[in-house]
Amino acid sequence: MKSNKKIIISGGGTGGHIFPAIAIANALKKLDPAIEILFVGANGRMEMEKVPAAGYKIIGLDIQGIQRKSIWKNVMFPIKLISSVQKALKIIKEFNPDAAVGVGGYASGPLLYAASLKDIPYLIQEQNSYAGITNKWLGKKAKKICVAFDGMDQFFPFDRIIKTGNPIRRDSVNIAGKHMQALELFKLSAFKKTILVIGGSLGARTLNNSIMAGLDKMVAADAQIIWQTGKTSYQTIIEKIDEDKYPDVKITEFLHRMDLAYAAADVIISRAGAGTIAELCVIKKPVILVPSPNVAEDHQTKNALALVSENAAVFVADRDAQANLVNKVLELLNDKELQKKLGDNIGKLAMPDADEVIAQEVMKLSLKS
Repeated sequence: MKSNKKIIISGGGTGGHIFPAIAIANALKKLDPAIEILFVGANGRMEMEKVPAAGYKIIGLDIQGIQRKSIWKNVMFPIKLISSVQKALKIIKEFNPDAAVGVGGYASGPLLYAASLKDIPYLIQEQNSYAGITNKWLGKKAKKICVAFDGMDQFFPFDRIIKTGNPIRRDSVNIAGKHMQALELFKLSAFKKTILVIGGSLGARTLNNSIMAGLDKMVAADAQIIWQTGKTSYQTIIEKIDEDKYPDVKITEFLHRMDLAYAAADVIISRAGAGTIAELCVIKKPVILVPSPNVAEDHQTKNALALVSENAAVFVADRDAQANLVNKVLELLNDKELQKKLGDNIGKLAMPDADEVIAQEVMKLSLKS
């Protein structure tokens, strides 16, 4: 008989999958410090770097997603899928887990399928309001499906769904009492309204182009901006913008203190990834969502509309952003009543303890195995 519980956590590909996975692992460690946790990811993806940095062991599978834009890139997909399932079976045999967790991403499919073949109970953490093809298929044999949105029984068996919310980075949403510290860090005025623009670690071209086009209009309205450009556009943007001409525009490639960026903001412009939305619900600030159209099943648009239906966010379509986004944000900055309504309503959707609730469900599964 094994002395310690063993859990495999699979998936990744983006921060939206990796950060929740690490949060679940940390919550499991709090419940049982002796628990053994192994991550399984996809070779060449960011989890292979981020997970070890968080202190956990990870094994990579040679797996890729379906490439919708290039048929030729899919030629190797069946071979990689079969070899990944074979490797996943070997990992399960050697590690002998009590339960498995899938957070989405390329590696989740082969690992959870292998777990089902070996009768290892598994749980799916579905972050979006619209389930992807892989998770819908895996959901048929999942013991539990932890979701963040209502109406998910259209994708999964109703009796196995638990609404837990999405795990968040707790240090990122701890903003209480930090407003003045935030203004000092970003060298901002306490007498001006602050717009925060966040497009993810790689940035969002639409957001960057829209802000660039409307920069003079925002400055003329006496607004100040924290503008996270992402890696791909940062150099181009700082070369175009004269710091002396725009002292109230703070441009950064990456926000190392997300808590202070949130604390400084009066209004936030963001993409609509599930992880980001979970954080926005907890910080309770008015937000304008511009969903990326370049994601599987267009799930960011569905995430955003789920908030709009609760009067919890303003929606601007990606195709309309360059023409309308800056006007929308200036309207919102001048409407205190709408700001309060949006902040109150998005706060009602917050589920800040998702990591702990999911970890408890994983532990229940491990006890049954």
